[in-house]
Amino acid sequence: MFALVPLAHLAPLLLASTLAPTTLVPTPGALSAGMPSCAPAQPRQLRYLGRTEVGLKRYTDLSPAVRDELALKVAREQADDTITMGRDGLKGRYRYEDDIRHALLGRYQLCDRLDLSAWAATQQVTARVYCSGDVCLAVTTEGRMVARIKRRKPDAIDALAQALQGRQGGPQEELTLPPPAAGTAAVWARGRVLVLARPGLSDRQLEKILAAHGGRARRLGLTPLHVVSLPDNASETAVAQLLARHPQLKSAELDMRISPAAVPNDPYLGSEWHLSRIQAPTAWDTAQGASIRIAILDTGIDATHPDLAARMVPGWNFYDGNSDTSDVNGHGTAVAGAAAATMNNGVGVAAVAGQAGLMPVRIADPNAYAYWSTTAQGLIWAADQGARVANISYNGVAASSSVQSAADYLRSKGGLVVVAAGNNGIDEGILPSPSMIPVSATDESDNKTSWSSYGAFVALAAPGQNIWTTTRGGGYGAWWGTSLASPVVAGAVALMMSARPSMSNSQVESLLYASAVDLGSAGRDATYGWGRLDVAAAVRAVVAAPAPDSQAPVAAITAPLPGATVNGLVAVDVNASDNIGVVRVDLKVNGTLVASDTSSPYGFSWDSTSQGNGVAQLSVTAVDAAGNAAASTSVQVSVVNAVAVDSQAPQLSITSPVTGSKVSANVINVTTSASDNAGASGIRQQLYIDGQLVATVAGATLSYSWNVKKAGSGSHVLQVVAQDAAGNVSVATSKITK
Repeated sequence: MFALVPLAHLAPLLLASTLAPTTLVPTPGALSAGMPSCAPAQPRQLRYLGRTEVGLKRYTDLSPAVRDELALKVAREQADDTITMGRDGLKGRYRYEDDIRHALLGRYQLCDRLDLSAWAATQQVTARVYCSGDVCLAVTTEGRMVARIKRRKPDAIDALAQALQGRQGGPQEELTLPPPAAGTAAVWARGRVLVLARPGLSDRQLEKILAAHGGRARRLGLTPLHVVSLPDNASETAVAQLLARHPQLKSAELDMRISPAAVPNDPYLGSEWHLSRIQAPTAWDTAQGASIRIAILDTGIDATHPDLAARMVPGWNFYDGNSDTSDVNGHGTAVAGAAAATMNNGVGVAAVAGQAGLMPVRIADPNAYAYWSTTAQGLIWAADQGARVANISYNGVAASSSVQSAADYLRSKGGLVVVAAGNNGIDEGILPSPSMIPVSATDESDNKTSWSSYGAFVALAAPGQNIWTTTRGGGYGAWWGTSLASPVVAGAVALMMSARPSMSNSQVESLLYASAVDLGSAGRDATYGWGRLDVAAAVRAVVAAPAPDSQAPVAAITAPLPGATVNGLVAVDVNASDNIGVVRVDLKVNGTLVASDTSSPYGFSWDSTSQGNGVAQLSVTAVDAAGNAAASTSVQVSVVNAVAVDSQAPQLSITSPVTGSKVSANVINVTTSASDNAGASGIRQQLYIDGQLVATVAGATLSYSWNVKKAGSGSHVLQVVAQDAAGNVSVATSKITK
């Protein structure tokens, strides 16, 4: 039974000013005595009709600063956590006391405690949690009930605090809980959205599309992915929805905030059980990850750690925009140690790929929060710096079209991207993606952990509970979370690539799945994906694999249709498939390369005004990871763009002699200069001296040698007439004296 116990010292009840009569508001000293216990029979009864940020003013025991901070967070929906409330308690990213206090239920009903014991086990509501220090509000998304709850540290952290109590110089940072995993509330960056344009769309054309929204785009690397800045008064949600429907854009989305998917556990309980479970020692006889770089997109890495220092390669800090990739939180160091802590060095721990390079890519703030935009930037940068494997131990990245596009870019350069599934313990509802390898977590008994997220997007499972790894400051500890399962798989991928460097990334991925220990339902399932990682079997499969793939992809243009009449910007859609995997599709128009796309579904934006009206031949070439390429059947279309009427006359001047000149030489050189908006090639110039035509030329300049000796003394008029291809005429005159 989920019993919610009243506490006498609690603050006054949250009550909106719209809730008359005021006699229902108890005084601070009489809260519990004046309020009933409530037992709603159904989740739908948890409702509140007032405004949360207004009602917050009734918490008079809080300082104005705390109330203002909470009110601002609620108004902006900048939640710290998302939880579920049900018969069995409160479940979220953090752990909470099992009581809901001073709830505002319905329009006037005030409850000192809630009893949800009558609910079925499957009945629950979702609430967003807004905190200022230790003060937390829970606001249900279904009905907006408001209550106060109390957050507490995990039991393991409390136990660690007791174990370290009184010890001189103990590892104090282990008592700080990094923001873990998953279950992050829907919080996004204000003032910007992410846009994935169709390859071929120019920056100028994108600016025209964004002009209606006041947006300004910044391209990420050489990819078609852009971060779009918006005016202060713009609604990010509305703009993203409108842009997502534009035919020349592949996607548009909010720049969501994400949090890491791990928490530290008791460092005295850890052991490297996971290495034997996945048979890593057997795999080490064949490969140890040498020459493979693993990019760790996280909070940075402690490069001075004795088990990591030898593995470090240069990285980048996308949060501060500099090369300082020191770990500001601790999460990144733990993740890096699980992937590639140095082996055979006589100290600390070993990792799956103990000879691989570690490329630190800091994407997070000191609280370990990151955004989809910095994550995508980090992937693109890592790809350009030669990373063959990238690990992202953050919840929610698999849901981003922008991050998927960046992952496709890394894959087009021969790499693979491994991500954490998350720690919500629920089906995330994310569709499978060929861009990434999402990993769920298993325990010592090969069961999915209770907190590991799952769903159709999960591709593989790996140990993620009590994983002994490196900690910031040179220490070691046991951590749990899909944040640890993910780098275990990233290390395995590095071993496979080092065992056979010539093998394509698509083949490595296929063998990774085929060699997994099938758990749960036969074949791929939503809990374990293709199964639990077996790195020894994976490395054996790579070594024993037949000759490299020689089968070419298949590609076809699905739009526009053959014989279609097109104009302006044309959306070109493509179907491409391969026995292993397509990494790039190239669009050619009349045999000339126009654009390349590395992100499925493949599509382009072709500016048909770039060529004259008439017939155009469109074709695409698909390329797989092994370099096999095949062209599609050409699609012939008719280009019919409106021809603009040229009404602009040429710019014209007589450069010598200038008007007002007095000449004495027997022969002078008359020169002119002309230009036109349609180009100088269509200009015709005629020179008249005293009304008589003396010269005709085509082009931008005219030069005529005039025998002044034959002309009489006095004034003379030089006149040049320029006409462009559209018939527009300009006249320039120069009057001289002999």
